[in-house]
Amino acid sequence: MGAFASKDMLKKEVEQDDDSNKSHPALMRRICAVVPVKQTDSAKERLARTLTSARRQQLACAMLEDVLTALAATAELAAILVVTIDPAAALIAARYGARVSAASAAQGHNAAVAYAARQLAARRLAMLTMPADIPLVQTQDVCELLGAHRSSTHPGGRAFTIIPAHDQRGSNAVVCSPADAVPLRFGEDSFFPHLAAAKENGIEPVVLRLPRVALDIDTPEDLAALIAAGPSNTRTFELLARWRLRQAAAG
Repeated sequence: MGAFASKDMLKKEVEQDDDSNKSHPALMRRICAVVPVKQTDSAKERLARTLTSARRQQLACAMLEDVLTALAATAELAAILVVTIDPAAALIAARYGARVSAASAAQGHNAAVAYAARQLAARRLAMLTMPADIPLVQTQDVCELLGAHRSSTHPGGRAFTIIPAHDQRGSNAVVCSPADAVPLRFGEDSFFPHLAAAKENGIEPVVLRLPRVALDIDTPEDLAALIAAGPSNTRTFELLARWRLRQAAAG
């Protein structure tokens, strides 16, 4: 994976991953984060009746920053990869120590995640994947997710941990060990199919419910829920505050 990104200058060590460097403390972190990002200039079209195109792009970028803030501060992660062909997203990714891969990004979310999973599995790495539109996520949430995943890992290193969306339909964060252990197909009704897919592949899935991860922003109702959640130390909330967007306006 030519664009494989690593935190703390781990790129060469992760790619070389031989017996001579397995004692490196950072290499004990075997989970890499993958964040697919769509074109921000056409993002969040279901918010068109609430926000202009320019504001939707700003919102998409702010939410990406919030997600990367949480991931970049998670010491348990070996690396962060942002999969995108969007220039604005690529610039943001670089600021947070993530590298960018365009591989399969143009083919959509599922293709991007599947390609990354295959590349990570070839390096004997696990994968955490989450979307770029869950602005309330905190490092504490990521650590709790990774801790639950490690606790459930079966002999042979196989495990599958998932956080559903607030409507119990979507999948807002998934950890797979190995990265390609379960075929992932994201969408509005992906949660229960993912549970079934894990079982079909011989893994008992672990479900973790974390409210901050569960809230992804796609609709005016989601935006209203975000505003109703109250002030948060996020770039997204700062942006909404500058716009003086009220809950009533978002509904």
